[in-house]
Amino acid sequence: MNNKWMLGVIDATTYIEPLQPLTLHRSVAAVPFAGRYRLIDFVLSSMVHSGIESVAIFPKYQYRSLMDHLGSGKNWDLNRKRDGLFFFPSSDLSISMHHVGAFAHFEQHIDYFLRSRQKYAVICNSYTICNIDYEAVLERHIANECDITEVRYQGRSLEMFVLETSLLLDLITNHRNTGYYSIVDVVRDHRHSLKICDYEHDGYAAVIDSIENYFRHSMELLNRDVWQQLFIQSRPIYTKVKDEPPTKYTEKAVVKNSMIANGCIIEGHVENSIIFRSVKIGKGTVIKNSIIMQKSQIGEHCELDCVIVDKDAKVENNVSLRGTERVPFVIRKGTVQGELISS
Repeated sequence: MNNKWMLGVIDATTYIEPLQPLTLHRSVAAVPFAGRYRLIDFVLSSMVHSGIESVAIFPKYQYRSLMDHLGSGKNWDLNRKRDGLFFFPSSDLSISMHHVGAFAHFEQHIDYFLRSRQKYAVICNSYTICNIDYEAVLERHIANECDITEVRYQGRSLEMFVLETSLLLDLITNHRNTGYYSIVDVVRDHRHSLKICDYEHDGYAAVIDSIENYFRHSMELLNRDVWQQLFIQSRPIYTKVKDEPPTKYTEKAVVKNSMIANGCIIEGHVENSIIFRSVKIGKGTVIKNSIIMQKSQIGEHCELDCVIVDKDAKVENNVSLRGTERVPFVIRKGTVQGELISS
């Protein structure tokens, strides 16, 4: 057995109330991000690039869209005869997950951990955006003879942990006796004798735990330096493949400092914005500092500033919507926004 093999564990159980209304019909892990991705794509892609061939996803809330997005794991090369991608929903919705790495949820699927051949495990949340090499984390973990290594960024925990699979099994099976609900509880408790180490991630990282942070970190992607730290050519971020035609720009279309995905029709003015796949923007419309998600339609002669338009939504003609960077105006998935002036 290769003693550097790792088991990937993605905890997708967390419900983050400040992310509403983006999470009314989907799990946090499935929230769209960066024009064509979902939040989970980033941690999953990092695992694959780190040589992790067995990944278990533990969802709890509204996970149908997440399963539809990931499918068999083919787009991440995880549709394998041995190991691959696994889904382990919670069979007891009354269980309180408390923090990332909930032992009660893991215990329901203990056979997965017992059958694993990997000596080490990586436990992560599903809403941290970064491009990280877990092999480098593991090398530091082994060299320093740590029991648990926690990945941090600018002093903040990224809720990513490396430990031996045997220790994880002990923590899961004994959590009722120890009083530890999750891996976070273990790391924060200084009464035990385990050696807890830190690993400082030196690339870009963002924790998407509120609408304000979702909007702010999305807008950061328009900064070339941030984009280059996150979307690394040798370590691409994988996502579900969708074959769509190139975006069509009409004669009077204007686009400045924006990210435009495939399949769109742009007839208006787009500035400092992120436009997802298959979006239509009508004539005379001005969109600034906004996020327009997949298959949404923006009518003619509209003005949108600091607005998040969720998937499959429609903004009718002559609508003016304005939010702020701290409180963006959000249009819910699949809804229609009629004539309205808001500030």
